[in-house]
Amino acid sequence: MKLTFQSRALILCSILVVGLSALSWRLVQIQLIDRQRYAESSRRAYHRVEKLPAMRGMIVDRHEEPLAKSIPVSTVFVDKNHLLDPKLAAFGLAYQQACLEPGWEELSADSKRGRIRSLRGEILAEETADSIIRKHIAYAVGVLARPLGMRRDQLREKLERSKGTWVPIARDLPEDVADKLREAVEDNWVMGFEFENSIKRWYTAPDLATHLIGYTGQVEDVDDDGKKVTRVVGKFGVESAMEEYLAGRDGWREHCRDARGLVVPGDSSSLLPPRAGLNVQLTIDMGLQAIIEEELDKALVKYRSARGSVVMMDPETGEVLAMASRPHFDLNRKEKVAENGFNYAIQGIYEPGSTFKIVAAAGVMEEGLAGPQTVIFCHHGMFREGKIRVPDHHPYGNLTIEGVLLKSSNIGAYKIARQLGAKRFYQYAERWGFGSKTGILLSGESSGIARNTGNAVDFSRASYGYAVNVTPLQMACAYSVIAGDGRLLKPKIVKGIIANDGTVVEDFPVEVEAQVISARTAQRMRTALRKVTETGGTATLAVVPGYKVAGKTGTAKRVRPDGRGYQEGRYTVSFAGMLPADDPEFVCMVVIDDPQTNEVKRYGGTIAAPTFSAIAARAADYMNLKPTEPIELEEPELANAQ
Repeated sequence: MKLTFQSRALILCSILVVGLSALSWRLVQIQLIDRQRYAESSRRAYHRVEKLPAMRGMIVDRHEEPLAKSIPVSTVFVDKNHLLDPKLAAFGLAYQQACLEPGWEELSADSKRGRIRSLRGEILAEETADSIIRKHIAYAVGVLARPLGMRRDQLREKLERSKGTWVPIARDLPEDVADKLREAVEDNWVMGFEFENSIKRWYTAPDLATHLIGYTGQVEDVDDDGKKVTRVVGKFGVESAMEEYLAGRDGWREHCRDARGLVVPGDSSSLLPPRAGLNVQLTIDMGLQAIIEEELDKALVKYRSARGSVVMMDPETGEVLAMASRPHFDLNRKEKVAENGFNYAIQGIYEPGSTFKIVAAAGVMEEGLAGPQTVIFCHHGMFREGKIRVPDHHPYGNLTIEGVLLKSSNIGAYKIARQLGAKRFYQYAERWGFGSKTGILLSGESSGIARNTGNAVDFSRASYGYAVNVTPLQMACAYSVIAGDGRLLKPKIVKGIIANDGTVVEDFPVEVEAQVISARTAQRMRTALRKVTETGGTATLAVVPGYKVAGKTGTAKRVRPDGRGYQEGRYTVSFAGMLPADDPEFVCMVVIDDPQTNEVKRYGGTIAAPTFSAIAARAADYMNLKPTEPIELEEPELANAQ
């Protein structure tokens, strides 16, 4: 019996020793081994890191007119861990009761908090958790629905049916609206709602230069607390190309919050201020941009076309003064971006037709093989040699090289190219920039096609603008060679990078890609192209009163969708012009794709040339260019006196 008692006592003591030892070990584990983990858990519960978004740099035009800027906005989130916690929800119900009691407004802040805590205790003791949560949600809906611009049933449905624990309720709220909501949440002791600051991109003229300026989009990440956070990045156009300059760097502020999620008064906070992005100044002039887009839209409607482009450049610097593509989209709404995001100016490749004849004509002059007045026999409308067939739209006999450009003779262009030979012809085409990307700071640029296949038929067709593919921008750059001093310049759309204090951080200088022809040859080509717009030429509708205009028309059949042959009666028409002809201030390339009009013949001279004329006349007036020619005024008709 005594042994049995001792055994029991020993077993009991052993159990106590083992149990207390385990408890002691657990305390040691909590205090020493798991200390960091629990400290981190506590820190996450009561310490918050608030993102301070950086202001994205502005995009401005050459006159520093803002085109894209950032505005502070906020997103309202519901934290269901707090919203569905009855201990926290009771605060809101307590305030709801307390603020209705007589004399509430006369109480001090400390007295008000004390009364709320007292009522909270009563609520927790008297009501079930489900009842408290249900009433608090109804209370929160009543307080926040109207400031959020939502119906009560709509907000309630979002709160009750949304999945996850961290759910966005409203995005991109203006700063003043978000501030009022914050006040409503804090003043009314509403639990479970938090705010995330962000920046929204706003475009001042959302339907101008859309493909060039581009737009931003949001990228979602998950932070250390498992919350979804968003950041804004450039997605298209200059916004994407200049991301490293525009983006800036987000900051953060870390502070301690109480159980309600409110900042603890007097708590010292860690702070990293945000760094604003730099401003990007473009070379485009929004006055000229508006002109080309208005006239392009008019032309597309008038000539029943859906696609087209206009590119205007400064031939001395390579700066793009304006660039438009159709169809386009609204930068703020971003509707139909997938369908209309194709930038025809740099991505649309087409066979240029007669605008390409400058390669052969300038080449023979540069090589000293012929001059502007060298006579070419044009075979009266049809040239045949083996498999080669070169037709003309009109029978011509002898034409000078200037005459070949004036009348746009295909046969004449081919016979001029033959003097160069296929090898040198394609070498010149390469020097003009055809078959290569221009290097403009925009993504998705097409290089086009201008390669020597070794096929004599391809060579014959390339001489007058078939069997090659170009973009409108490439053609604008090529005609800038003629308008300038024979240099091929890299097209510029960014003029400089500017800090917020106005300091110029980086300039983008003129970049010469190649010396294509001499200044003398360029001048002779300008003279020849000026005659194209005069009586007898194909571009008489490109004239601008008060100025000499130089340029060349282009009309090319459209390739069938299956790539086999050409579509009957379907054309891409174009005109490349410069003004004033002797010393051009700008080059303007107009391309209208597949016009369906029956009002005029579908040629570059009847559709693209008058579009150029309308643009150039308005541009000359806008730029205050001094007229170089007298303007003939019609005599006013005298009224018939009765």
